[in-house]
Parts: sequence; structure tokens; C-alpha cells
Amino acid sequence: MPHFLGEFECKLDVKGRMMIPSNLRKQLPEAEREGLVINRGFEKHLVIYPRKEWDLILDDLSKLNQYEKKNREFVRYFTRGATEITPDAAGRILFPKTLLDYAGIGTDLVLTGNLNKIEVWAKNAYDEQLDNEPENFANLAEEVMGNVRNKIDE
Repeated sequence: MPHFLGEFECKLDVKGRMMIPSNLRKQLPEAEREGLVINRGFEKHLVIYPRKEWDLILDDLSKLNQYEKKNREFVRYFTRGATEITPDAAGRILFPKTLLDYAGIGTDLVLTGNLNKIEVWAKNAYDEQLDNEPENFANLAEEVMGNVRNKIDE
């Protein structure tokens, strides 16, 4: 499973294409061959998954009980707009306009590696998100991560 690192400020051209930064592209060789999927994030941003990761998510979604309305709604909304993307020969990817509109992305955007996926944010929304850092990040870290090692060892 790939883990992506880095934060990259990028620009879209008039056709909605973006050049993949070289440091990020070096992390994508397998994913570029197998394909990428772009989808809506839980906040107003986009998420790029390697195809293998997306397929694992779909496997998880297919295990949900489709007779329960909340499950159907979640699957419907989560997969809405999901699109396969492939970098062109010049290393650019074309973003679907509907997804750009959803995330409020204009010309300036930020890509950020986030474990097994890449988040795509409008630059101003990303800056705003980080400006709203939890008041006490150390307490949040303890609450979220404090017992992770113990759970792994069990």
C-alpha cells in the first residue's frame, strides 16, 4: 500500500488540467500504471486514490447491508462523481468540472499526501482548514493515537 508524502501548491490551466509535481510523481509509478480514481472528500475537497485502494474501499462498501437506507445513502453520496483519471504523456491530469465545482477549486490548489491517498484542496480552503487547528493538538493526539500501539500488539 503506498503512503504519499508532501504538500504541493499547484495551478490548473484553463482546461482544468494540472501538472503532477515531480516529487509526487515519483511516488506514483505503480498507481499511474494501474490508474487513479478521484472522488469527493468528506469536507469540501477532493481525494485521489490509487486504483487498488479504491477497489478495497468498494469491497468494503459492498459488504454494507443494502436493505438499510442509511447504507444506500452513504454509498450513493460517497461514490457520487467518482472518476477514473490517467495522467497524460506530459504528466498532467484533467479534473472533472463537477468535482472542481464541488470543492470550490479555481486556479490555485494544494495537493497533500495523506497516508494512502492524496487530498486536493482549493488553496484558500486548505489554508483556512489549517488555520482552524485544534486548540490543543497535543490532547487531540493523545486521544486519537494514545493507545494505537497497544491495540496493534493485542
